[in-house]
Amino acid sequence: MDTLALLDSLQRRALGDPKLKKRLTETRKDKNPVSAFCRTCQELGYPIYEMDLILAGEEFYAAMKRSTNGGGENSPMLAGEDDFYEMFFAGLE
Repeated sequence: MDTLALLDSLQRRALGDPKLKKRLTETRKDKNPVSAFCRTCQELGYPIYEMDLILAGEEFYAAMKRSTNGGGENSPMLAGEDDFYEMFFAGLE
């Protein structure tokens, strides 16, 4: 399973389980929230690591830019579209 599929699965699980949702949300208060989030994911059986989040977002964004107007410099800026971590929590709200 790729990172996006893992995040989607975890998000659906958290939406149906208030305790899990709270546990994941609490990681945002940590000194290093992304690391805390990834540790929690791993404890729950989701092999998500910090670099997985970064690379998945960058690869997704790069593919999107390549498909827009030939991927040149005139491609529109898509703010936040490469941040799967933030998108995960936005989906929990």
